[in-house]
Amino acid sequence: MAHHRLASPPAEDGLRKPVGRRRFLGYLIAAPTLVVAAELTRNQIFGAPEASAAALPSVPQTPEAYDLLDALRDAMRPTANLIRIEVGRDGTVSFALPRSDNGQGIVTSTQMIIAEEMDLDVDQVRVTLADARPELLFNQITGGSSTTFTTYTPIRVAAALARGRLLEAGAQLLAQDVRTVTSRKGLVLGAGGRSIPFGELAEKAASDTTRQVEVTLKAREKFSVIGKPHNKTDARDIVTGRKVFATDLQIPDALPTVICRAPDLNGTPDDVDNLDDVRSMPGVTDVEVVSTGVAVRARTFGQAIDAVNALQVSWNRGTVAGEDDESILRRVRAAELPMAVPAGVGRTIDRAFTFWTASNSSLETNCALADVRSDRAEIWGPMKNPIAAQGDIAKIVDLPISKVTVHVTQGGGSFGRKLFYDAALEAAECSKVFGKPVKLMWTRADDSRQGRVHPMSTSRVRAQVGADAVLSYEQRHTSVATQINPGLGEPVTAAAVKAPLGNLTLSESIFELTQVTPYEFGVSTRLLNEVDMRFNTSAMRNIYSPNVATARELMVDELAAAMGKDPYEFRREFLRGARLRGVLDAVAKEGRWGRSMKKGTAQGLGVHTEYKAATAALVEIDCRPETVDRPIREGVTGPRVTRVTFAVDVGLVVNPRGLEAQMMGGISDAIALILTSSLHLTDGHFVEASWDNYFYTRQWNTPPELNVVIVESDAPEPGGAGELGLSAACGAIANAYVRATGIVPEYFPINHKDPFPFEPKPTVPPIPESPTDGLDFTY
Repeated sequence: MAHHRLASPPAEDGLRKPVGRRRFLGYLIAAPTLVVAAELTRNQIFGAPEASAAALPSVPQTPEAYDLLDALRDAMRPTANLIRIEVGRDGTVSFALPRSDNGQGIVTSTQMIIAEEMDLDVDQVRVTLADARPELLFNQITGGSSTTFTTYTPIRVAAALARGRLLEAGAQLLAQDVRTVTSRKGLVLGAGGRSIPFGELAEKAASDTTRQVEVTLKAREKFSVIGKPHNKTDARDIVTGRKVFATDLQIPDALPTVICRAPDLNGTPDDVDNLDDVRSMPGVTDVEVVSTGVAVRARTFGQAIDAVNALQVSWNRGTVAGEDDESILRRVRAAELPMAVPAGVGRTIDRAFTFWTASNSSLETNCALADVRSDRAEIWGPMKNPIAAQGDIAKIVDLPISKVTVHVTQGGGSFGRKLFYDAALEAAECSKVFGKPVKLMWTRADDSRQGRVHPMSTSRVRAQVGADAVLSYEQRHTSVATQINPGLGEPVTAAAVKAPLGNLTLSESIFELTQVTPYEFGVSTRLLNEVDMRFNTSAMRNIYSPNVATARELMVDELAAAMGKDPYEFRREFLRGARLRGVLDAVAKEGRWGRSMKKGTAQGLGVHTEYKAATAALVEIDCRPETVDRPIREGVTGPRVTRVTFAVDVGLVVNPRGLEAQMMGGISDAIALILTSSLHLTDGHFVEASWDNYFYTRQWNTPPELNVVIVESDAPEPGGAGELGLSAACGAIANAYVRATGIVPEYFPINHKDPFPFEPKPTVPPIPESPTDGLDFTY
């Protein structure tokens, strides 16, 4: 993979103007050693609003003025001063990040931000994940690609204040003018080669009262850490197996616990015929009925799984009993909203696409530990919404919130899944019922068949074309209800979204704050409607955007053809803004748009804007029979994406290496969503029971050539990156497939209706047997 930096596009529409070195307000916190925090207001971030007389060529769309990132940052402002950096007597600079790192690298980027402002090496900064802190309200949720955007300036303000106080204290001890001292690598440096470690200044720099202080941030041209590629600081631990995830934690007496689940989605236990027999099985300590099934606690996970598979349970029917893909699709289509512009205004082009259900399982299955006592409870797990989790757990264990401690652990992947804390709720319930600590883990079958999914949806698009313009473009997205998250990070909104229509209101808000049609297409409307079908859904990575963008970018290619234009030239003519044209130009140049391709292979383009960023993808695909029909045992091949050029303008880049990794992950997701991976609903349950038969992008389907181009930007702050790689890539892959085959798919992934290349695993027992000899099942 190559990495390029290009000159920034012209500073016009869509680019935030650079922020000057204005003074910010911070707090010195009363404490024995130096503790600092930030105070943020809107004007401190953006400056005073400036008048503008420039006329917009078409009606602006909501996210162009105020998007999801703005909403999340505004929600966190009141508690920004509760996020603190501490300097200890041993010289450590510590920060408890009120977010959840599930592999996206925010611990590393946060270390980099603090190190930059305090003139430290990155490994001199200790960043941990904060326990649930209810006083933070909306300021402890990890979602919407918002972490760096919402914390970048507050963390810098606090770090700059800490450095300033240390310089003042050092200057006093050195008997020198503070303007003559500097800092480097944890030392305050004075004239004559004298120096004092931060640790020796931590008490002297501290304050005995909490007071407000002004501070100036480091100028961007002096950055030496931010903007430089840096490996994840936990990378070695990850690849050597030393990194500790939830199921690696050793909590006294927390024994492995597994739940026997129904064959139907969300079925519940009615009766158990052989409880006593199972309780007497080797290693089993406890077996009890719980709300989601029958819980088994044993000495080892293997013994717990054996006991689960031995249970004889009568089940109540699930929430979608008797339903299948086609019956759900009929209900979704029936809920599609009408278009505003009638057909026939110009040349009318109508398209409709179906996006089948996708699994939101992550590499690490759902897991949590719980120790519930009569007077307190402790929970450990990789939760992205710990304040809401704390409130719901308190209800389950019948304790005040103040008696429930929620520890946020590092997670092994999320993609929106860990906004939901199902495993933590189950662990708390099991521990309460057993009266003992538990280490609860979902199996792969649990994740696939009973876990959360990206729901089935349809996207209808209609465009009216005149002689030399697109007169209107409308999109109607209809979905099985998407549970965005349990509220906005705290108990009040978590309860509100469970009320009738509550979640729909939140979904509509998220849709409106994220979806933009980035073209000058005359009358442009985008509407969402959702159907509550009682599925377990989630805000899977990029939520609505991959499906919306796929339908849109397919229509853009069709519009280009209808107007006799090249897809690249058409996009360049109609795109809204220099940033989008900049990334489009970057992929066209780097990817050699329009180069000669063999029959059955083709290029495709896709463009997307979200999270205050712009992206474009140029994809090459091979749809020749010798590629599509490659034999893989119990697997799928199909068309192969052979080359991807992806350009991203995300504003200020904290860690280019981390940004590249996020884009690469998003591209892999896009390949899966468009070509290979979906769940199949049959008679009330999903067929797939593991990743063996859920065909996420495998090594043989990844592109041999992948080039991420980071377009430089003058923007003063970073946009969001965690979900940014999907949507443009989805559109580009779909367009490449159409250009290679001449077929416009009606549904995605394109292989959803193909025969199963595997023998479906049984639903009873609920957990399939593991291979006894793994060597027989390797490639």
